[in-house]
Amino acid sequence: MNIIISNSSSIPIYEQIKNAIIDAIIAGDIKEDESIPSIRALAQDIRISVMTIKKAYDELEKEGYIITRQGKGSFVAPRNKELVLEQARKEIEEHIEKIISIKNKFKISDEDINNTFKYFMGENNK
Repeated sequence: MNIIISNSSSIPIYEQIKNAIIDAIIAGDIKEDESIPSIRALAQDIRISVMTIKKAYDELEKEGYIITRQGKGSFVAPRNKELVLEQARKEIEEHIEKIISIKNKFKISDEDINNTFKYFMGENNK
């Protein structure tokens, strides 16, 4: 598993790890019921505290992305389609918020934004 951590990011390290694993699961890089590295192995691999990795894994389990089986390790939970859709919606909302912020900053009209959106939707639906 390839996890890149940015020490200069405002996002906490455990959250960067959690997000990288979620991205890998959603992209299908890690399949349902596939094991993920143990907490200790990942901590050694990316040179991060075991406690930080544990916090990321605890969050992943709480959010339903992984299942931990005592004595066997952690595995990707069976895919919950609603969970995946919710993650996609959240990502779209973040992009829309950024678009609105840019629109307001440069005083771009709603009509221009709508036309641009329609153009790209038409291009991507061919």
